[in-house]
Amino acid sequence: MAVREIRRYGDPVLREKAASVADVDAVRTVVEDMLDTLEKADGVGLAGPQIGESVRIVVVHPPAETDEEREDPRVFVNPEIVERFGPQTTAEEGCLSIPGVFETVKRPSGVAVRAVDGNGDPFEVRAEGLLSRILQHEIDHLDGVLFVDRIGPMRRALLSKRLREFLD
Repeated sequence: MAVREIRRYGDPVLREKAASVADVDAVRTVVEDMLDTLEKADGVGLAGPQIGESVRIVVVHPPAETDEEREDPRVFVNPEIVERFGPQTTAEEGCLSIPGVFETVKRPSGVAVRAVDGNGDPFEVRAEGLLSRILQHEIDHLDGVLFVDRIGPMRRALLSKRLREFLD
């Protein structure tokens, strides 16, 4: 188990379509590293490409209102959005790979996601609100899509100088 370096905007791995995981046992160390890295970064979600692993793994750990509500982080291997539902909602998003940049992004309010857990057991979750947004954001990473790709062209143009700073 180790904390890994989080790849920054401009790293080619963030634009690749991540490979499916054929054997969950073969990626146990990657999953553990992702959980450690997410905890150290104090984030709410992390995708494999963000630590340089082009594999379809997402870990999420949304905040809770109280300590009693705090859940353990969840592992999604080969996650797939099987349904989007509810109205489009807008909310501010940020990303561990683009630190200090926050923009308003429009997404469906709910999703159903099918995946396998860290033990290889299949499951499906219906999520709304913050968990839905986190899952959509992280699954986008698996397809090489960043949240700044989901904002309007004018906002992106205004951000272009700031984003170029990550490339230097």
